[in-house]
Amino acid sequence: MTLMKKIITAVLLISVASCSTTYEAKINFDKNSKVDTLQYKTFAWLTSGKIMAPPEDINPVMKLRVDEEIEKAFMAKGYQLINDAEKADFTISYTVGNRDKIKVSSYPINYNVGFGWGLGYYGGGMYDTQMSIKTHVRQYTQGKLAIDVYDVKSHQPAWHGWAVKRISSKDKEMPSSAIKDIVHKLVIQFN
Repeated sequence: MTLMKKIITAVLLISVASCSTTYEAKINFDKNSKVDTLQYKTFAWLTSGKIMAPPEDINPVMKLRVDEEIEKAFMAKGYQLINDAEKADFTISYTVGNRDKIKVSSYPINYNVGFGWGLGYYGGGMYDTQMSIKTHVRQYTQGKLAIDVYDVKSHQPAWHGWAVKRISSKDKEMPSSAIKDIVHKLVIQFN
């Protein structure tokens, strides 16, 4: 995998462009119950770099797209972006990453025939001591985006949301659309 592909894949982790449930993003969040977020009106970036800990090989164009989509998603919820973090109600930051994964599935060859009267039910191998096994090996990339919200007054973390997604070829072809979709689905969880 080339360096550019790895960079694109790291950022594409936030996409949900595919209709297949295999490629659907899993979105979740955790909220600090000691912090009241209902009165929030303004936000700012926690740091000028916006991303908490950028990977060494992050694509700066893709990073810019993620930065902009996160801002747009919070503004779409009615929050106002301001420049001075100390005057904001809350600050935000995010992290991205990816992992190459391998999924191995093994099952008896007779598994494909089905249960019942097909080959293997009574005599075609169901009772053989040496059953043939079929193995499928799939390699894929799983990406992750996490957005953090910090309460300015108490200096406490208020909310942590994350999305984990298997990156599809469609995500790689249309990264801007995928980024927008996953960021908005993640930020909508914040309140």
